[in-house]
Amino acid sequence: MSISSTATHRERSMFSHDVQACDEAICEAVTGKRILAVGAAGSIGSETVKVLAGYAPAALHVVDQNENALAELVRQFRSRPGVLKTQDFRTLPLDYGSAAMLRLMEQENYDRILNFAAIKHVRSEKDVFSVLQMLDTNIVKQARFRDFIVRTNPDADYFSVSTDKAANAVSFMGATKRIMEHVLFDGAREAGLTGKVTTARFANVAYSNGSLLQSFQNRLASGQALAAPDGIRRYFVSLEESGQICMLASIIPDHEQIAVPKLDPQKHLVTLQSVAEAFLTAHDLTPRLYDDEAEAIRAVGSCRARGEWPLLITPSNTAGEKPYEEFVGEGEAYREIGLSALGVVTYKAPRTASVSGLVSDLIRVVGGENKADKDEIKAMIARVEPRFLEAHIDSKSNLDQRA
Repeated sequence: MSISSTATHRERSMFSHDVQACDEAICEAVTGKRILAVGAAGSIGSETVKVLAGYAPAALHVVDQNENALAELVRQFRSRPGVLKTQDFRTLPLDYGSAAMLRLMEQENYDRILNFAAIKHVRSEKDVFSVLQMLDTNIVKQARFRDFIVRTNPDADYFSVSTDKAANAVSFMGATKRIMEHVLFDGAREAGLTGKVTTARFANVAYSNGSLLQSFQNRLASGQALAAPDGIRRYFVSLEESGQICMLASIIPDHEQIAVPKLDPQKHLVTLQSVAEAFLTAHDLTPRLYDDEAEAIRAVGSCRARGEWPLLITPSNTAGEKPYEEFVGEGEAYREIGLSALGVVTYKAPRTASVSGLVSDLIRVVGGENKADKDEIKAMIARVEPRFLEAHIDSKSNLDQRA
């Protein structure tokens, strides 16, 4: 059993057939083309870059602020035979909303641009300072970067990754990514983008950097108790699948379509507790459940001696914590596009307020001109996404207060 299958229950990628079936379209879109991948040194971005590199693009430029992750990406590419099929491979430690980023794009011509930059953790709504960074990264810089593309590479196809949590958002993270979708699509043609613009919502990526599942690996290696929230269910895809989704979503759907995986809630939604238990079982350990953090921490030694491992089950009462996942929001329409494992949601523009007006107001908030608190920011977001005002799950507890 592979480690990712403890969450996905699949040993083979569910997108392998679609990748094979779309080989001609992928080659036409990638082979010999110049590609820019932004925020792409993380788990999803690097997997997508890895897949694209196999189709021999003319240039592959990877931008990320995390220079250590960029260095590791280069090492991985250079040490694996057959992965890197381009002579013009560059990594650049840039902020994607910076003047340096614009200068790069003014000097380079790109056929395809993919954006993975995001504040992606629900825990980042714990205070107004973290929310401000989330607004800046997920919305303000997205709008600025879209303007960069208009000014430098308006004909390029543009893909920016979203999240399942954008559908019927209950967290600031989900809401900012939903606004990101509006920024991506709303008025794209009027602004001057002539290339195709798409995005994708998909499941949690099993054992990706910073994920709860990766913490299982880290905690076991460090001799610490594992922890999982009670009753929370999630969809999972493997790292390989995440790269394939993004590649397909950037090429196959039409303009203003949001790609979503065909995952069945009855078959594929799994509790985080069950994944933790499967992970321990895969390591020949029997899970022993605890509901007290101090007891679970103390129990590591005695459990280890019996071939067991402590698993702390925590209450599901933290801010923005959605009990289950969904890909299609209220009032949205799902469509088939001829793929076995991927469909699309057709973008629906907001009717309640101007997206550009909201972005202008958020720029003032991020810049400190308007010192709005979390409630005021929530009200601003609700101008475009009215449902968020009532749907947001607020709590005095946050994930930093959990083991």
